[in-house]
Amino acid sequence: MSRNQNVKRDGLEGPEPEERQRPVGRRNAQGIRVDPEVEAEPQSRRTIISAYVENEPGVLARVSGLFHRRQFNIESLTVGPTQNDGYSRITLVIEEPDPGIEQAKKQLNRLLPVIHVRELDSNPVACELVILKVDGDEPDKVQAITEMYDGEALDAGPRTITVQITGDESKIDDAIDAFEQFGIREIARTGQAALARGEEETAVVDERHT
Repeated sequence: MSRNQNVKRDGLEGPEPEERQRPVGRRNAQGIRVDPEVEAEPQSRRTIISAYVENEPGVLARVSGLFHRRQFNIESLTVGPTQNDGYSRITLVIEEPDPGIEQAKKQLNRLLPVIHVRELDSNPVACELVILKVDGDEPDKVQAITEMYDGEALDAGPRTITVQITGDESKIDDAIDAFEQFGIREIARTGQAALARGEEETAVVDERHT
């Protein structure tokens, strides 16, 4: 009888020990075997990336196109001028595993209009703006909530009231929750703009780019 065939010894059937399939993975503290592929899957985290760029035509389309092709998960993207004429700052909020975040920074650095790229730490100076249009049935209450969040009424009519709120992400989230009681018709939210705290420079730029 071939060794590759099942044999019967002492009343037991099965392959030879060296022919048996070995389990893979390790056991966790509860004794459960962990699939190594699942265990190795990196966890995503949310972070802010700041890119200092030259104001060339189509630079924003190139940056957004790069992230689209790589299928990075972009939560928000903002762009605006800096203190130096001819240059802008792009702020991206992305959620990716660490390898994806590093890849995003490397890909941004390869774009010619990009001067400097950095990932901001976990506590930057960050702010965004939201414009909300709500039902105008209770104008006094809408105004009270607006003032509570240091906002401003931009437009008020017989049917709707439009207000703006600025602040960090948690403040904006809380304000939106508070306005839901009136019936929110529309929201326009900018996404975050951010700088490093204190004297730390957000972008390291040499004299050729100032």
